[in-house]
Amino acid sequence: MGDPARGAGRTGACHPMTVNEAVLALLRPKPDLARLASELANVLATAQAVVDAPAGLGTIASYAAEVALPATGTWSNPGKDGAQADIVITVPEDGVPLLFVEIDNCFESAQVLAAKTDKYMRFCQRKVKDVDGKELPMWRTRWWVPDGRHGDQPHPPLLLVFNRVGSRNPNTVIAQLAELTERHWKGTAYKGGFHMYDGKLPIVLTGMKHLQEHGPAGAVFRRFGRPRNQTLLEAIGNPRREAHDARKQAEYAARQREHQEKLRRIAAQHRAEREARRPVCADCGTRFTDERWKAIEPVGWGTPRETHPHVCDDCKQRAITAERQAEQAGHEHQEHDQAVPEQKASGTWLSRFRA
Repeated sequence: MGDPARGAGRTGACHPMTVNEAVLALLRPKPDLARLASELANVLATAQAVVDAPAGLGTIASYAAEVALPATGTWSNPGKDGAQADIVITVPEDGVPLLFVEIDNCFESAQVLAAKTDKYMRFCQRKVKDVDGKELPMWRTRWWVPDGRHGDQPHPPLLLVFNRVGSRNPNTVIAQLAELTERHWKGTAYKGGFHMYDGKLPIVLTGMKHLQEHGPAGAVFRRFGRPRNQTLLEAIGNPRREAHDARKQAEYAARQREHQEKLRRIAAQHRAEREARRPVCADCGTRFTDERWKAIEPVGWGTPRETHPHVCDDCKQRAITAERQAEQAGHEHQEHDQAVPEQKASGTWLSRFRA
C-alpha cells in the first residue's frame, strides 16, 4: 500500500476510520440470524434488534470513497482546487439518487469547511458538453438524477457528518459555517410556505453518534435554513413543497369534483324541466317518446305538417286506420247513393211502358 498508508495505519488513521463508520451507519447491514443460532442469548437479542431496526441506504456497491470532483481537468486527471468527496452515495431506488458526504472530526474550522463547500459548489456548477454536443452539468455525465420540477433544479446535496474527536465545538462551527455558506444553500421563499432551491447546494448536518444510533431513517439531520431536525430523505428533499403541491392537487381535484357535481345537477334540472314539458297523448294519456316529440316539432317551410300532433304513435295509427275506414265507407256510401237514382229512373220507365 505504500509508506503513507502504513504510517496512517500505525497512527489509527482517524479520518479513514471515521469514513468507514459513517458508511456502516448509513448502510446499516443486517446480520444473518441463521448463522448466529448457536450464539448466546444476549448476542441473539442484539442481532435481532439490528434486524428489526429501520433499514439503511442501499448496498455496499452504492458507496464510493475518496471521489474526486474536478472543478478543472477531467475525471481521470482532475485539476487543482477541486473537491474530494469522502463518500458518494447513489441509491435512487431508496430516494437518494446522489449524495456527497464530508466527514469532519472536529479538527477543522468553519472557514476551512466553507472553502470545501465552495469547491463542491464550483464542481456542481461546472458544465461540459455531452457526447451529443449538449451542454449539461459535469456531474450528470457520471450520475443519474431525476430532473427537477417546475424550474426547481437544486444541486446534489452535501451531508456533513461531525465526529466529536477534535477540540472544536461543532455547534459553534456549524453556526459560523451556515453564515459563511448562506449564498450557496439559501432558497427563495414562496407564499405557499415553501422554498425553491434552483441552482442551490442543499447542506445537511448530523453527528456521528446520532447517525450510528438512528441511521438515515432517524430525525437526526438538520438542513441549513430549516428550524428542526428531519429524516435524511426529508432533509435532502423538499417536503413543504411536496405538501403544497399535494394540497394544490387535492384542491384542484375537489374543484373538479364540485364542477362535475354542479354540471350533473344542472343536467338533472334540465332533464326534469324537459320532462315537465313533454307532451301527453290526448287520447290515452301516454307521454310522448323522444322520437314522437321530435316528429311534432315545428319544421321549416315546405315540410309537411304532422297530421296528428296531439296523440302518440299508437293512437295516431289507430286514428289513421279509423279515418281510412271512414273514408272507405264514405266512398262506398257515395257510390251506393249514385246507383240508387238510376235504378229508380229505370223502374219508372218500365212501369210506364207496361201501362
